[in-house]
Amino acid sequence: MNITTPQKTSKPKKGVLYSVMTNLTFWVLIAIIAGIFLGHFSPENGVKMEILGTKFIALIKLFIGPIIFLTIVLGISGMGNLKKVGRIGIKALTYFEVVSTVALAIGVGVAYFFKPGKIDKSGLTLGDASQYTKGAAEHFSWLHFFFSNFTLQVLLAAIICGIALNFYKKREQTILVLERFSKVVFLGLKYVMYLAPIGAFGGMAFTIGKFGLQTLVPLGKLMLCVYLTMALFVFVVLGSILRYYKIRMLSILKYIKEELLLVLGTSSSEAALPSIMVKLEQMGCSKSVVGLVIPTGYSFNLDGTSIYLSMSVIFLAQLYDVHLNFFEILSVIGILMITSKGAAGVTGSGFIVLASTLTALHKIPVEGLAFLLGVDKFMSEARAITNLIGNTVATIIISKSERDFTELNLDPVVEE
Repeated sequence: MNITTPQKTSKPKKGVLYSVMTNLTFWVLIAIIAGIFLGHFSPENGVKMEILGTKFIALIKLFIGPIIFLTIVLGISGMGNLKKVGRIGIKALTYFEVVSTVALAIGVGVAYFFKPGKIDKSGLTLGDASQYTKGAAEHFSWLHFFFSNFTLQVLLAAIICGIALNFYKKREQTILVLERFSKVVFLGLKYVMYLAPIGAFGGMAFTIGKFGLQTLVPLGKLMLCVYLTMALFVFVVLGSILRYYKIRMLSILKYIKEELLLVLGTSSSEAALPSIMVKLEQMGCSKSVVGLVIPTGYSFNLDGTSIYLSMSVIFLAQLYDVHLNFFEILSVIGILMITSKGAAGVTGSGFIVLASTLTALHKIPVEGLAFLLGVDKFMSEARAITNLIGNTVATIIISKSERDFTELNLDPVVEE
């Protein structure tokens, strides 16, 4: 079934040039290209641009807490069915665990098939991995995970407030106040997003300037395997899940293209968290599902990180000629099912988790992380983009399964 856009009243037609020049996606793409050129031809100045990327992400983070809180509170209080809240939560966590485990298994399988670690490590550049290996012996702690995860803290507080609001006598008046405040917050986000090209430029210029394109050559096989695996996961695994609900993956990617480019430029999926919540509501997902699934997914549904971690472990095992039997491979997947939850969408966190996983395995030298430092930054873009797509798909699927998806006749999201 094809969704057609309802006829609108005729407006003066804008030229193609005007449409392009006023398109945020176009400017983010231009900024990324400019950042690559600056970082490559003037590394010193490229590195100096880091402040533009970090300041933009810091600005976006100011909106994450209020948007998550308001979306969840308004969603739960407007739902009027607390059993549904619990059902959505259980359904989301079950979905996350199944899909993340599939991602881990695919990463291991592709790494064994292509053997990216079967190269001469004497020619690889060593980085300083001491900042990651020092604390690698620490065991994973759910308590530490919670207190170090701001998104999860806001999520819990919002769920409690949303449930409590259902029993409050002045519920309607409170909801009206929160809705007005919500409009102000989202309006502020709209204006901040106009700065996205600046943030993307700074992030990309810094990455290329500091690490250089030449670092990609020695570990090019690993890079290629990681990107290929993530593409397979997105189009085959997630694409098949969407296909069941008669939605095309390309339609979804087209719809969230601004967020994808923003993540590509900044290497952080957090940069797109507030805007993707807005997009999903506009697409037709209910406020309650978006509010519960997206924040939870940013902590428990990191598909890209799962693929990267599993492939990196096998890569280092191959690099050091360490043979892992079937039981040990299952142990790797089991350990990563827990430790990967500690990589809560923050740039570089996946690398810290990898160090902890290698230490827990007691077989692969944790010092091998030094070989990955040069290209880890380039793979963080793939991780963050895959994480974003995975959480977008999860929200749509859960919303569909709950029959809580409103057909809003948006062109990019075409059903068949």
